[in-house]
Amino acid sequence: VRYFVQPALPARTVFIFGAGHVAWELAPLCGLIGFRAVVIDDRREFANEQRFPGAADIIVPASFAGVFDDLEINPGSFIVIMTRGHEHDKNILSRALQTPAEYIGMIASSRKRDIIFRSLLEEGFAADDLKRVRSPIGLDIGARTPAEIAVSITAEMIAVRAGRILTRVP
Repeated sequence: VRYFVQPALPARTVFIFGAGHVAWELAPLCGLIGFRAVVIDDRREFANEQRFPGAADIIVPASFAGVFDDLEINPGSFIVIMTRGHEHDKNILSRALQTPAEYIGMIASSRKRDIIFRSLLEEGFAADDLKRVRSPIGLDIGARTPAEIAVSITAEMIAVRAGRILTRVP
C-alpha cells in the first residue's frame, strides 16, 4: 500500500494596499500561487468585485487611517503597498512596520523610497525598522509593464515564502 501525503496549510494572506493597475495584475497572480489576496483601497470605483473577482476580500475604508485596526496581520502575512500617493504610502508603511508581517514591500522609485524613509526616521523609526521593507518592490527582472511588475513582485514573495532570504540594501 502506498500513500501520498500532501500538507494542506492555510494560505498566507497578502494585503494589497491600493487597487491600481499593478494591483489589478498582482491579485490574480497571488491566487495562482496559493496566497489569499485582500485588496484595500479607499476608492470603490477601483476596489470592487468587478475589477478583482478572485480576491479573497475587498476592503473599502473611509480612509486608510484606521484600516489596520480591523486586519489580522500575523507573522505569515505579506503587505504590499502601492497606493496612489506618497502620503498614503508613508502612513501605511508606518503602520505596517508596527505589525509582525513577514513581508513588507512598497512600490516606489529609489527617490520616493528615500523621501518616505527619511520622514519615518524623523518620526522616530530606526534604520533597522526600515530594513524590513523591500523597496523598490519585486525582483529586478527588467519589468516595465504592470503585468511584468506584478510577476516580479510575485517572484519575490515566493522566494520569501520559500525561505530564500533576499538581501536588499535600501
